[in-house]
Amino acid sequence: MNVPTLKELKEKGLEPEILFWVGCAGSFDDRAKKITKSFVRLLNKANISYGVLGVEESCTGDPAKRAGNEFLFQMQAVSNIEVLSSYNIKKIVTTCPHCFNTIKNEYPSLGGTYEVLHHTQLLDQLIKDGKIKIEEKLYKGKKITFHDPCYLGRANNEYSAPRSLIDSVKADLKEMKSCKDKALCCGAGGAQMFKESEKGNQEINIKRTKQAVKTNAKIIAAACPFCNTMLSDGIKATHDNSDIKVLDVAEIIDASVSKEL
Repeated sequence: MNVPTLKELKEKGLEPEILFWVGCAGSFDDRAKKITKSFVRLLNKANISYGVLGVEESCTGDPAKRAGNEFLFQMQAVSNIEVLSSYNIKKIVTTCPHCFNTIKNEYPSLGGTYEVLHHTQLLDQLIKDGKIKIEEKLYKGKKITFHDPCYLGRANNEYSAPRSLIDSVKADLKEMKSCKDKALCCGAGGAQMFKESEKGNQEINIKRTKQAVKTNAKIIAAACPFCNTMLSDGIKATHDNSDIKVLDVAEIIDASVSKEL
């Protein structure tokens, strides 16, 4: 795939409009890599001027901060801000709400202030601007439920962009019992992704998956790589040979774009 790095662009004297912050999951997790590729294809189709940091990108520090290691978080954040400053970055888009929230809300106090977008926000704008055209038939009338990521929804009050994208493919959106500002966490936030769960009578991702299944939707749409993993695991744990799919909203749009572009 043709994905330029900022270093390559700088050597050519070019400065992209947007930095695509890929994130740890989008770079290393095999499932999340598919989301990264879908989003890159959409950026290319829309002729967006963008670049990635490549090997110069490091973890934002979100897991360290949530786990209580403020010192490590600040080390990681300051290092990233220095790299971003060397490229004069002003606008960042990320497919991970954790990266989105951290760079947008926690980097400014350390000297890194940027315009930060979640990929659902950018894709929604690109569709409204006509830069991405939808082939409506693929998901038309199909039941899709959307799981609100904590750091996109309740932390940053963004509920409309992902739902607008689902509407754009003419799908039948079925809301879960707990949605929007009452949404239930997938169980991975707050660095819980990287530790064993505490004692209880039910895993959170199982409880959330059951809420999704109750909508009778065959597609659970997510907008976070952690949520995608937790809900996929929930489906595997509760439904043998299930035909229920967990897809990132970018994958739904990527599969629906007009071939004329």
